[in-house]
Amino acid sequence: MRVSNIMSPSVQLADPRMTIRDAARCMRRENIGSLPVGENDRLVGMVTDRDIVTRAVAEGRDPCATAVRDVMSEGICYVYDDDDIRDAARIMARHQIRRLPVLNARKRLVGVVSLADISLCEDRAGQVALEGISEPSEGPRALH
Repeated sequence: MRVSNIMSPSVQLADPRMTIRDAARCMRRENIGSLPVGENDRLVGMVTDRDIVTRAVAEGRDPCATAVRDVMSEGICYVYDDDDIRDAARIMARHQIRRLPVLNARKRLVGVVSLADISLCEDRAGQVALEGISEPSEGPRALH
């Protein structure tokens, strides 16, 4: 099955110059945890609720003066709309992410595919993605 069959075609796009307050409000309104960031008709990053918390709030930055560009993740992963959903699941698992922007052949953003979208398929792809996302990261370990 192709990504285009299960992706969400409506996508909110953040401008890198918008404030993180506006980005957070958009996430709340749309009930999502991440926004693709676009500039000059190209995808330049992703900003997540976690990016805002760890790169801005935890650092004491002013949400009304901090731009999305200052906290977004660059070098984002994506899939093409004609890719197989198993490819999307492998990318999610490898990079421990829950949402992937979907591009068309002209590299234009046409949707987003989520772990939930993949898990609704009767394919093992959802399990592969979930297992990879659930793996412990190499970050700080909890004290016992």
